[in-house]
Amino acid sequence: MNPNVNESATAGHPSVSPLPGPAPAEAGGTVQGSPRRNFLVAFWAAAISGLVGVVPVVAGVVHLLDPILRKKSGGGTDDGFVEVASLDALPENGVPQQFTVTADFVDAWTALPNRPLGAVYLHRVPGTDEVQAFNVICPHLGCSVEYRSNDEEYYFPCHESAFKLDGSRKNSIPPRGLDSLEVAVRDGNVWVKFENFIGGREEKIPVS
Repeated sequence: MNPNVNESATAGHPSVSPLPGPAPAEAGGTVQGSPRRNFLVAFWAAAISGLVGVVPVVAGVVHLLDPILRKKSGGGTDDGFVEVASLDALPENGVPQQFTVTADFVDAWTALPNRPLGAVYLHRVPGTDEVQAFNVICPHLGCSVEYRSNDEEYYFPCHESAFKLDGSRKNSIPPRGLDSLEVAVRDGNVWVKFENFIGGREEKIPVS
């Protein structure tokens, strides 16, 4: 006899008892896990997804700002002075020496190390540590002047005019004297604030 058949059932219609099985799911859904565990899983998934998205953005911002944050090197300073030569490189008798002025240059996202900015004559005042600096470009037509030791003058070959050791004119051909530059002697080295100036004018106007 089948043990699951109820003997008291109506004749011809036996009753069957249900077999043991899993508990029915709650109405309206399936069995849910721990709410706290589900929350943590969702939280960490969102956090990791956020980090994955932030890293490329930060890297891009750093790349874009790198030229702005990059400090000038190669002898330049924030005040515009550039190291040109040692004081010992200048003769104590005052004979002018010509030097090329170089500095690292950053333009937008291009870095050019030791780029020539121009050239200067450095003149050490005899018997002192005082130094005078002049841009080698003549303020008349833009030619480079040359120093003539026999005449103790800066010679201007374009129009055969000349300048004295202190940069003043020897004649009226150039509109003004040689363009002097700011000089600082620091720890035995000569620093110059290099600038170019507009030629052909009496006024000394920096090139912007």
